[in-house]
Amino acid sequence: MKVVIIGSGNVATVLGRKIANAGHEIVQVFGRNEEKLRVVASYLKTACSSNLSKISMLADIYIIAVSDAAISSVASSLQLNDKLVVHTAGSVSKMLLSAASTSYGVLYPLQTLRKEVSTIPSIPILVDGNTEMVTNRLVEFASDIFDNVTVANDEERLRLHLAAVFVNNFSNHLFAVADRYCLDSGLDFTVLRPLIEETILRIEENRPSDVQTGPAIRKDFVTIEKHQNLLGEYPKMLELYNCLSNSIIEFYSRNNN
Repeated sequence: MKVVIIGSGNVATVLGRKIANAGHEIVQVFGRNEEKLRVVASYLKTACSSNLSKISMLADIYIIAVSDAAISSVASSLQLNDKLVVHTAGSVSKMLLSAASTSYGVLYPLQTLRKEVSTIPSIPILVDGNTEMVTNRLVEFASDIFDNVTVANDEERLRLHLAAVFVNNFSNHLFAVADRYCLDSGLDFTVLRPLIEETILRIEENRPSDVQTGPAIRKDFVTIEKHQNLLGEYPKMLELYNCLSNSIIEFYSRNNN
């Protein structure tokens, strides 16, 4: 298929690489940042422009890979008739694209993406279209590029996006908090990396709730109090510790009743 990509950030770049590697032709890339745009276009060996009025009408699919807040304004700038246009957001309705074309949908990569990586991670793709025909086209297109393709409507995609915030954004923040605490205490955070890796490995074959460990699930209040005392000089971290500990205690108390 002939593809136009609107965007020059992480999602646009990584999807562009995957699409090109699968043998599809990227005919244009658009973006506001001229420097980033030229880099992406050079890497994908295609034409680039910052002017959407110069968009080619020869493509089969138009992929809007911009920030969530910018999707509506980009869509309203496009007049693609019945050409297939999609956005790549998890928490934005496909209906925002109705101003751009009569054929529209979503191609959402459920993965954290960085354009600098040499090896692209596995990327589950959630697709949806405004008609059954559009959805089928997107499934066919995505399946040619990605191994894991699932049809998910706006509500399902939003719920998975929320779950993704918990497992990725929130967990990484906890790593950052622990890293800062180790730094302040003169400790080496890298000692914890094998533990992080083992935590992830355990949930590959088990439900997370079946492999929970720690003082909170054991209701080891002696250890919890020792931790709380250590955090006396870190009130924000103490608040976070108490919140998560209470959540674990309540979660397993409720599930065991």
